[in-house]
Amino acid sequence: MDEPRILLTNDDGIDSVGFRALYEGLSDRGEVTAVAPADDQSSVGRAVSQAVDVHDHELGYEVEGTPVDCVIAGLGTLCPDADLVVSGCNKGANIGAYVLGRSGTVSAAVEAAFFEVPAISVSLYIEADDDWEQLATATEDFRHATDATRYLVDHAGEVGVFEATDYLNVNVPYIETDTGFVEPSEMVVTHPSTRYEMGAERNGGQVDLQDGIWELMRSGSITDPVGTDRRAVAEGQISVSPLTAPHSTERHSALDRLADEY
Repeated sequence: MDEPRILLTNDDGIDSVGFRALYEGLSDRGEVTAVAPADDQSSVGRAVSQAVDVHDHELGYEVEGTPVDCVIAGLGTLCPDADLVVSGCNKGANIGAYVLGRSGTVSAAVEAAFFEVPAISVSLYIEADDDWEQLATATEDFRHATDATRYLVDHAGEVGVFEATDYLNVNVPYIETDTGFVEPSEMVVTHPSTRYEMGAERNGGQVDLQDGIWELMRSGSITDPVGTDRRAVAEGQISVSPLTAPHSTERHSALDRLADEY
């Protein structure tokens, strides 16, 4: 794809460091227009508004709404000629099939697919304990995510990747050890892990919802199969999952009989 027009959005907010890293990293790859939330919209999924306020921003447009609002407003009127939507870079991984529907970062890419515009969602997996928010605080910390995104922007379209998939969900590891930062080893094509570890615990008048996956990842107890997104990032690989947006359907003889007998 030569000099693409790129709509850049995210769910961490237009002033987040990961967003700035991608904006700077993609600006020499094409015409980049930011259409991103004014504040943090993490985990809002495909929530959509009836109307949103839009403000001029030094990078493009600041939207008082969700990532999906941004894509609709962007492709619908603010930059309707965009060739590609890039969403990210999210601080924190978006891995596993159960996460895709609740992630604002991924949902922006899904929304672009319904406009028939190819998209790439990009997230940074941070291997850390409870201090992960203190890591990846500078644009340089997102350099591997930026490099991977630049590479895919440069080549995915020209080799026909988006003829077979609607969007790419990219997760890049950020792994620090006592001896320094671990470089990603390679880029691999993956599929979302189906492992599910959500649970709930009654705590007086409330119920605490718990995601056991992150405890397993912090402990290194990853048994997901080779070829899954979670296994890849845990092993220091850049995960690229080619995905489609519309929900699939499959005819089933038992349901056909039920409908016929109604």
